[in-house]
Amino acid sequence: MLLSRRQLLAAASATLLAGCTTRYTQPIPSPGMPYEPYQPSGPRIPEEYLRMYAAMPNEQFPVPAVDLRKVNPIYYRQVVPYASNEPIGTIIVDTPNRFLYLTMEGGQAMRYGVGIGRAGFSWGGTARIAYKREWPVWTPPAEMIARQPELEPFRNGMPPGLTNPLGARALYIFEGNRDTIYRIHGSAEYWTIGTAVSSGCVRLINQDVIDLYNRVPNGTRIVVIQGPQA
Repeated sequence: MLLSRRQLLAAASATLLAGCTTRYTQPIPSPGMPYEPYQPSGPRIPEEYLRMYAAMPNEQFPVPAVDLRKVNPIYYRQVVPYASNEPIGTIIVDTPNRFLYLTMEGGQAMRYGVGIGRAGFSWGGTARIAYKREWPVWTPPAEMIARQPELEPFRNGMPPGLTNPLGARALYIFEGNRDTIYRIHGSAEYWTIGTAVSSGCVRLINQDVIDLYNRVPNGTRIVVIQGPQA
């Protein structure tokens, strides 16, 4: 059955409106590692990654498995060579390239793919992880509620859970004793990793933020490398 011109226009309008909720951009390739769009029909995903991103049923809120066909393999968690003058155990957020590194011995680092929201582009420099929270409460800022009145019920905090924007874990970034309001946090929207999204700070797949949370103590040094917003 052929669609009328009016039906086609209506369908196109609905598609455009749906795209307004979250803005995606192509990831910027890492030096020496050009970005290639991930093809879901490509090679079989190695078992080590399927185990790494398997369901976590023992969490307070059971975390489902990640559909790795929707994540570019370059953003899977992995140990990589990484030369840095920062001390071992430093978190380095490479904003332009959508990576987070945790420096390790021997010139290596654990690398995680991240998504960067508007807030994540507005701050850079050196700070520390003041504290961490498992299944944190999310409290939207007053200015966000003013822009999005539907968030009014959460003025005093959104309870933790899989739909909470901070996900399974949150790491709170402070400069001295001042809260920067920026967070490293989890997200159930794993398909947004490697992109610039409409909101948030630095988001990781829930399985990855749980791994990072377990590796770093309070007081961990963090360096955020800024660049132009893509």
